[in-house]
Amino acid sequence: MRPMLTFTSQTLTVRAWPDDVIDSLGFDPRSPYVEQFWLGLLGPSTTWLMRRLAARFDTAPDGFDLALGDTALALGLGDRGGRNSPFLRAVNRTIQFDLAQATGPAELAVRRRIPPLSRRQILRLSEPQQRAHQRWQDEQLHIPAEEHQRRRGRRLALGLLELGGDREETERQLLRWRYHPSLARDAATWAWRQHQSALAAANAGTAAAS
Repeated sequence: MRPMLTFTSQTLTVRAWPDDVIDSLGFDPRSPYVEQFWLGLLGPSTTWLMRRLAARFDTAPDGFDLALGDTALALGLGDRGGRNSPFLRAVNRTIQFDLAQATGPAELAVRRRIPPLSRRQILRLSEPQQRAHQRWQDEQLHIPAEEHQRRRGRRLALGLLELGGDREETERQLLRWRYHPSLARDAATWAWRQHQSALAAANAGTAAAS
């Protein structure tokens, strides 16, 4: 059984939980896939928590301290509360679904990407949702292999940049992973633009709030 968290301080140290496979194949917590297919399994509180953590990782890829009381209030879950509080349950559901792991009494390692649903999880969806997921899978099969490779390279590049790399090192890493030079350059350039846009939006939000 995975160890669950109990809050012993006013803050929680959050670190990234890297995984080459999930970081490549998974989805941003703010993506339509997560909203359409994961929401019913995780519940709204845990989904919004993962989205909030993803936004924080955009500006602090190495990790950050999460103020528990402020975060609970921002999610509409009251203060951080005790062992049975809604906010603590939301945090521990990230662990139960293998989206995070407790690495200390006040430390959490969190995935930057959420994986596709497993077969067992798909069977927990409603029948209409199961059919929708099957349609999504069928659509993926009709995407040409080169396009899959391009999209995968872009996701990998964006993950490398969000972990603190620069554009040149990201391109070199993709080359080490045996990406064609043109695909490596395309992925690194696209990811750099996305990363810079996210940082600019976050900085604008910070300036507006101050």
